[in-house]
Amino acid sequence: MKIQNDFTRKLGIEKPIVQGGMMWVGRAELASAVSNAGGLGLLTALTFPTPDDLAAEIKHCRTMTDKPFGVNLTILPSASPPPYDEYRQAIIDSGVKIVETAGSNPGPHIEAFKSADITVLHKCTSVRHARSAERMGVDVISIDGFECAGHPGEDDVPGLILIPAAVDAVNIPVIGSGGFGDGRGLAAALTLGAQGINMGTRFCATVEAPIHDNVKQHIVSTDERGTNLIFRNLHNTARVSKTGVSDEVVELLAQPDATFENVAHLVRGYKGREALETGDLSAGLVWAGQVQGLIHDIPTCAELLDRIICDAGEILKRQAALVA
Repeated sequence: MKIQNDFTRKLGIEKPIVQGGMMWVGRAELASAVSNAGGLGLLTALTFPTPDDLAAEIKHCRTMTDKPFGVNLTILPSASPPPYDEYRQAIIDSGVKIVETAGSNPGPHIEAFKSADITVLHKCTSVRHARSAERMGVDVISIDGFECAGHPGEDDVPGLILIPAAVDAVNIPVIGSGGFGDGRGLAAALTLGAQGINMGTRFCATVEAPIHDNVKQHIVSTDERGTNLIFRNLHNTARVSKTGVSDEVVELLAQPDATFENVAHLVRGYKGREALETGDLSAGLVWAGQVQGLIHDIPTCAELLDRIICDAGEILKRQAALVA
């Protein structure tokens, strides 16, 4: 069974499913497995300490797949930002033809990517940002609903509203992100007007995900209530899996006049990496979305994508048969 549309044809992929650009997780093992399964795998640029390290990972990924894959470049405000321009140039020099931008305004990078004939997906959390990205020249919008892992923005709009609102607002393909993990979600996204889906947490619970099995089992055993929203009072809301660490972060930030410094020792990125690599859930944050409640196994990427396409196809056929 196949589901093909303008989005899949634009990217040269077989299935309208994109792997999220997840910090510490978006490595060649996972990206190549997703691409080999017919979706779009993504390397996460800032997972790699230097632009040269990213270039080496791109080269490594090419030894593992001959299918299209891309690179995620997440741009975040920081007092000492990484050398984004150098990461961008490493992507261009490596001949990558698909990039996902996320985080802050991608404008300073769009012209360079487009000049290199790179297809740009931009992940955002609001219709106004989708419109702005379209004006900048991006090719695809990945609209991220409130259910998502990571940073859902401050508007708290879930995908059921946000996806069709974005589809109505822009003239380029839209894919849904946040809360997707099975064929029902893909069928729903397509019905809402999206042309595909982006999945992050679901891909963490796969055989090829380069994280400890304890973390995968935690995702499988957790239900849809098992997340915490942190940094709400800092106006930088983030959704993470509910663990002892994230519970403590919520408690500390609930105190009067709490600041980031009160929780900095718990939320540093390297501590999250330690949790993913060692399986020690007390080491740092584990980023995951509400879709945890729909994840019940740890398949290979090929098994997962085939199942999603088959299930979505059957659902769409059944729904079409209801129409007189």
